[in-house]
Amino acid sequence: MKHKRDWSRDKPKDFGRDGRRDKADAAEEAVQIWGMHAVEAVLGNPARQIVRMWATDNAAHRLAKGIAEKRLVHEPVQPRDLDRMLGPDTVHQGVLIEVRPLPDFDLETLSEAIPARGPLVVLDQVTDPHNVGAILRSAAVFGSAGIVMTRRHSPPLGGALAKAASGALELVPVALVTNLARGIADLKDAGVVVIGLDGASEMLLEDVVLAPSMTGRAAALVLGAEGKGLRQLTGESCDQLCRIGGDGPIGSLNVSNAAAVALHMGAMARRRVKA
Repeated sequence: MKHKRDWSRDKPKDFGRDGRRDKADAAEEAVQIWGMHAVEAVLGNPARQIVRMWATDNAAHRLAKGIAEKRLVHEPVQPRDLDRMLGPDTVHQGVLIEVRPLPDFDLETLSEAIPARGPLVVLDQVTDPHNVGAILRSAAVFGSAGIVMTRRHSPPLGGALAKAASGALELVPVALVTNLARGIADLKDAGVVVIGLDGASEMLLEDVVLAPSMTGRAAALVLGAEGKGLRQLTGESCDQLCRIGGDGPIGSLNVSNAAAVALHMGAMARRRVKA
């Protein structure tokens, strides 16, 4: 008699749906990434170390080129097997991959890349993985030297975040700092102009980033958590506080949309300099 395989045993025991481990050494352990675009980007990233991969026949066919280039032997599964491993509400698109974390980036490296790639995005305790993933995607679309987050009070770099980033996690460098105020001070010491987004500010962001005195200068955009905004010390650490102007009945954007608008303005400023 053929026994039915228990796929729940294949799920790493300490992983939750968002890729977080309960143990303190989570940063050194493998994380899970799912979704077609996210896994395709992993397969195309030479810096990624792949531990294990599960895929349906359809997903493996769509990812055949990347699987072959990596010389991977994936484990065939049915969609319901991944539902059991990740939870029935996870949009896995038939593929799950377990990887090692990417190498850490430092602030000096990211700040040096700003002239070529665009402004940094600094996140002040933005904890929602979907928001951070969307910000990473905008950073990849509009051009950004990287993302800066705190080691604590930030989502893990995998799982739901990677799915929302749609492959951008493999493209946009991320630096993790212990103390955000200290990190902002280090950026300022490196000659980076630090601009915080604050809905209560009288100064408009477009008047700052598009101003002749700002265009072409290395800049970092600081965004706070949904609802709470920038913490007091973070705001005080910025060179300038600005808001995104709007004429509609709602006075603010969510943090991921605000990041997209701000990065687009930065891209406009860079094009102006090149023109």
